[in-house]
Amino acid sequence: MTRGLFITGTGTGVGKTYVAALIARALVAVGKRVGVYKPVASGCPIEHGRMSSPDALALWEAAGRPSELPHVCPQQFVAPLAPHLAARAEGRAVDSRLLQTGLDHWIDRSDVVLVEGAGGLMSPLSDEDYNADLAAEFGYPLVVVSANALGTISATLQTLIAARAFRDALKVAGIVLNQPSPRTDDPSTASNRDELALRCDAPLLAEAQHGGGLDCDVDWWALAGG
Repeated sequence: MTRGLFITGTGTGVGKTYVAALIARALVAVGKRVGVYKPVASGCPIEHGRMSSPDALALWEAAGRPSELPHVCPQQFVAPLAPHLAARAEGRAVDSRLLQTGLDHWIDRSDVVLVEGAGGLMSPLSDEDYNADLAAEFGYPLVVVSANALGTISATLQTLIAARAFRDALKVAGIVLNQPSPRTDDPSTASNRDELALRCDAPLLAEAQHGGGLDCDVDWWALAGG
């Protein structure tokens, strides 16, 4: 099986795509063929008469434009809702089988695949599937993206608890603390890193400042083989 990481988060808007793109660039820089897969996306604008996922485009660009862009995110919907609800608003349905089989395109074309979920770990993707279901099926270790903001300690711990309790337990590679906005009025940003390192049973791998890179080198290739 091709190595991989499943990029999840403590919720929506925490910067999963931004962190996944940083990881993709780091892997490309060490000579790896990187596949990128976002099984489903909602809130996709229509541009020039076609639906377009900004997340899929960002991942594809970061990975060096492997294969063709439509394979990055084969299921897209317009409404900014959970994917199954966005699909229902269009008179459509999320294809549960395609959520899984869409990964197949990348297996033989990549040394490592980065999968980015939609929303948090327990966010629903279809009427039957959660992000956690795909993480379990794919078997890739989780990278949990946490927002460096007030409330992240509880949100991160809840995500880790859910991962440990789901099915036979999902393997967690670690946590990346990300600052998704340039806010300077949140005093918790100065202490969140130390608190997460103290309280979480998964390693805090790195921190990303708003608009910046990761603050330390991580061997993503090794983590993806775990």
